[in-house]
Amino acid sequence: MSQLEQYYRLLELEPGATFDEVTQAYKDLAFVWHPDRLPKDNTRLQEKAQKKLQEINEAREKLRSLQTRCQRLHHPAPSSQKNPTQKNYQPPKPNPDLSGQDFSHANLQGKDLSGRNLSYANLSGADLSDTFMHKVNLRGANLSEANLFRANLLLADLREVNLRSANLIGADLSGADLRGANLMGARMKSGDRLLVKLVGANLAGAIMPDGKIYG
Repeated sequence: MSQLEQYYRLLELEPGATFDEVTQAYKDLAFVWHPDRLPKDNTRLQEKAQKKLQEINEAREKLRSLQTRCQRLHHPAPSSQKNPTQKNYQPPKPNPDLSGQDFSHANLQGKDLSGRNLSYANLSGADLSDTFMHKVNLRGANLSEANLFRANLLLADLREVNLRSANLIGADLSGADLRGANLMGARMKSGDRLLVKLVGANLAGAIMPDGKIYG
């Protein structure tokens, strides 16, 4: 079995699946294998879940990269007959700098904002459910009352972010920097059960949902 076939198999897909299918399969499996859905005292299952999440995340990224390359090959940028040196021209990538932009109450459900700079942006009341925001920069951003249900915020910069009354149920903030963040009133639990993944997150000085300062 080739490595490519293994990536599809990890996502429980047939080779040749579309990127939308890859994305949905990733989201479904990330939800199924979320460590907070498993017994905290079962070390074996917790380790298995962590490994599984790493594998499906890698599979998604590899397949995404491959499909992007294939798309460029099948739909190359128009070439200039007058200047043959331009035939391999690729249009510039979208500007990842969205700092200070106003996205209040915007519907961003399921979008891929990974690596973008959204520092000090206004995302209050925005729908960010199932959004992929790996390594996104949200420092100082306003996400008050935003819906971050099952959002992927792995290694995100969330310093001084405003998350007051935000919905964080099912969100993955593993490795995120939450120093000085305001989480007052944020939804993170069901009863006494924490439903947000915070493995390796830095919460120093963060205001927790109950108003207490962490650390």
